[in-house]
Amino acid sequence: MISCWMKNVYIILLLMCAIASNAYSEDGQLSFSHFDTWISRYIKESVLVGGNTRTLYEVGPSGKFNGAKAFTNQGGCPWANSNVYAKVCGVVKTNASVYPDTHGNGKCAKLCTQIVKCKAIGVVNISVLAGGCIFTGNVIEPITSSSNPMSKINVGVPFTKRPKAIKFDYKYYNPGTNTRIKETGFSKTKVIEGKDMGECVCLLQKRWEDTDGNIHALRVGTMRMRFDKTTNGWVEGKEFPIHYGDISKESYYRDWMGMVTGERTYHAINSHGKNVPIQEEGWADASETPTHIIVKFDSSYGGAYVGTEGNTLWIDNVRFVY
Repeated sequence: MISCWMKNVYIILLLMCAIASNAYSEDGQLSFSHFDTWISRYIKESVLVGGNTRTLYEVGPSGKFNGAKAFTNQGGCPWANSNVYAKVCGVVKTNASVYPDTHGNGKCAKLCTQIVKCKAIGVVNISVLAGGCIFTGNVIEPITSSSNPMSKINVGVPFTKRPKAIKFDYKYYNPGTNTRIKETGFSKTKVIEGKDMGECVCLLQKRWEDTDGNIHALRVGTMRMRFDKTTNGWVEGKEFPIHYGDISKESYYRDWMGMVTGERTYHAINSHGKNVPIQEEGWADASETPTHIIVKFDSSYGGAYVGTEGNTLWIDNVRFVY
């Protein structure tokens, strides 16, 4: 019986750490991107994992969304994050790695890379590294299995504008180590060479669905930036250009700016209600009109369970420049 309980706890912790109509106004801006209003969720976890009531935060109109139940984006908000609720074999567990914080006279989003610890049935300790993430789309709750973490999130929202750049306020803290760790809960902590970095992604796609329900996409516009140095306070209104068409031969191009494939492949819900991989098949013509946009911020760039504890990225006032 204990081994069965422990298996459930492992599955839930891994899931929590892996994750994540037009939602813009007439002026072409994403709603709720000032991050001044948040929804509080109060969820009581199972006795098996401590029985505590946890608070999860979601961007949206100010309010509460109580209880262990699936969250859906509120008030037309396009933003979701890595604060999620899972229920595996009746065991309820949560993860919180995104929080509201103060910035000026308002609030902002604080994304944290941290070690999530859990003491199951008061005996066995489990530790998993979790990064903070906020993105356009929604999480499909409750999480019920550990297979293919990216299939648990619907990434991107409808968007047909062609902004020249994305700008936002940000603050970044890096502990300064030149190594990262991989901590999955299944094995010993593994040290990985290379400095951790925060990341911002803004991708414009032209998507379509075939007769079998597969979603295909061409990359219309690309902005992908990584942050590796602690900032001296807030950087206000920094603009990052969005490049259109095939950028693979440009001097600023890096391999990680290309098509998103493999275990990091984004997913989206098709017309049959199934969350399927978005098959990015190449670069669109530079004059193409997009159908969807993906905006995503991460406190650590290395994927599930990889990063440096303490890495923190603050984000506020996300705007497009036309």
